[in-house]
Amino acid sequence: MRATLMYRAGDVRVESVPDSRIENPTDALVRITASCVCGSDLHPYHSMTADEGPARMGHELIGVVEEAGSEVATLKRGDLVVSPFAISDNVCEYCRENLQTSCSHHEAGFWDGLPNEGGQAEAVRVPLADGTLVKLPVAPDSVLIPSLLTLADVLGTGYHAAKAAGVLPGQDVTVIGDGAVGLMAVLSAKRLGAERIVLMGRHIDRTDLGREFGATDVVAERGEEGIARVRELTGGQGTHAVLEAVGHMPAYEQAVGVVRPGGVISRVGVPQYEEAPIGFASLFRHNIRLAGGPAPVRAYIEELLPDILDGTIEPGKVFDTTTDLDGVPAGYREMDERKSLKVLIKP
Repeated sequence: MRATLMYRAGDVRVESVPDSRIENPTDALVRITASCVCGSDLHPYHSMTADEGPARMGHELIGVVEEAGSEVATLKRGDLVVSPFAISDNVCEYCRENLQTSCSHHEAGFWDGLPNEGGQAEAVRVPLADGTLVKLPVAPDSVLIPSLLTLADVLGTGYHAAKAAGVLPGQDVTVIGDGAVGLMAVLSAKRLGAERIVLMGRHIDRTDLGREFGATDVVAERGEEGIARVRELTGGQGTHAVLEAVGHMPAYEQAVGVVRPGGVISRVGVPQYEEAPIGFASLFRHNIRLAGGPAPVRAYIEELLPDILDGTIEPGKVFDTTTDLDGVPAGYREMDERKSLKVLIKP
């Protein structure tokens, strides 16, 4: 079968690899019908060394079950399923607390941690299939597939940002980052009833989509200028919640600058730093809380799925480019150069 491998920064290839196959009785073999390139894939695209590669890529997928292990109880051949980016048994103590990203099962973890599997491919072995996969009540060629694919990561991640921040009806929210996760955070804040949603981004095609998803204001300025603009919009107070969907230090510093006293900074952009301002002057003095983390998207799928099925939300609009596997390397380049927002892959 064919799959995507990253050899080093900027070097993505599609090659033939050994076929995925059932290895454990709790596995399922899934033929992938839709996957995508994630903004977080661009971190290794910028920094991976030759010693770290080649690495299989892709952690968001929809596909058809081709084979189920002998202990898989909830799935059968022919089921269309979506896979979150985290593998979990969905029954351990942490999973029962809706923290599937901390599942205690020895096979649990992230797709990026499985050396011989990945979502940007023709097929994949899914460990802990009963806990990880969720059946979808549509056909593989449904027009809803792009929106349903966002359940694997970006919609659930944006929603986690808003939920971890405790967004309530009538509150003011700032979203930092106009990538797919940031736009999903806008949609999620709107879904939870936020009154004012300030989107900090400077790519007009993306911020226009953000307005469609519910942003009431767009701030293109960055740094101190951007902070001043958000505070101007909020009467000098800042916003109750800041949803940070970038992961770089300047974005965190903006978040500290625009959050109001008693507010929450919720981070879902993968931090590319270990040290950040959290002391007296930055957070402690004004009772500002820091929340967020890897989104347990498995916990949100059943909650968000009905809104996609009935057309209440259309998160699939974040996909502005579609390609087959041969076009994946170019898809990485286009996303890196901000020519594409998010690339949909149909193997």
